[in-house]
Amino acid sequence: MAEQHTPRSLIVTLYGAYGRTPDGAPLAVAALVRLLGALGVDAPSVRSSVSRLKRRGLLLAERTPEGAAGYALSPDARQLLDDGDRRIYDPPAPSLSDGWVLAVFSVPEAERHKRHLLRSRLARLGFGTAAPGVWIAPGRLHEETRHTLERLRLDPYVDLFRGEHLGYTPTADAVGRWWDLDAIAALHREFLAAHEPVLKRWESREPVAGEAADAYRDYLPALDSWRRLPYADPGLPAELLPADWPGGRSAEVFRALHARLRDAGARCVHTD
Repeated sequence: MAEQHTPRSLIVTLYGAYGRTPDGAPLAVAALVRLLGALGVDAPSVRSSVSRLKRRGLLLAERTPEGAAGYALSPDARQLLDDGDRRIYDPPAPSLSDGWVLAVFSVPEAERHKRHLLRSRLARLGFGTAAPGVWIAPGRLHEETRHTLERLRLDPYVDLFRGEHLGYTPTADAVGRWWDLDAIAALHREFLAAHEPVLKRWESREPVAGEAADAYRDYLPALDSWRRLPYADPGLPAELLPADWPGGRSAEVFRALHARLRDAGARCVHTD
């Protein structure tokens, strides 16, 4: 299945990769149109997507230092991206000693719409379902889960616990019930099919002047695809995964693309 890169997702990916300046300066609307246009997104789609992100409280309308119209990240958006960095760029090696974090929630009937929001958000954080109403994830995800629930004001409905699995089903069998491992493996293979050929092309390519635009065009879609995977895949220890698990290879491919293309692509982003 061909990868799908929505304008809104690409804008979030762009800010995550290149839009977090120390002074919090906004990206100009004209720059957003130029950079998304290089990936095949037309200007009306960029503007409507930016408006939706503004309504969600992720972008703030501000003027650039030069006085142009632009958008900066909100504090919530920066926290969201900072939390994501730990998963996307530098995840710790999974270990059985991490233990588990459990989320148990109770939502009053009058606010039952929040049940779906809670379930979907926990799933997007990488939680699996251990039992009805009991969600589970590797213990190292506790802090990010807490930040997310607080940001969405869902924390009053949730209790979080940390612990270890004591039985009775062997944990390697249990995780096959808690997560859809076949579906997660398929996402890794889709990433490899789309982006491993890109890496091989760059590995055989001699450095040339003016390659920044090519690096940007290859890097941002790869990052846009990859950044979802560390959420769909909670990062389980190798002892709990099938022997042919493709997650290690897809992580290697992304790290190599990141090392080769990220800084080169930045020169395209910051071209005046």
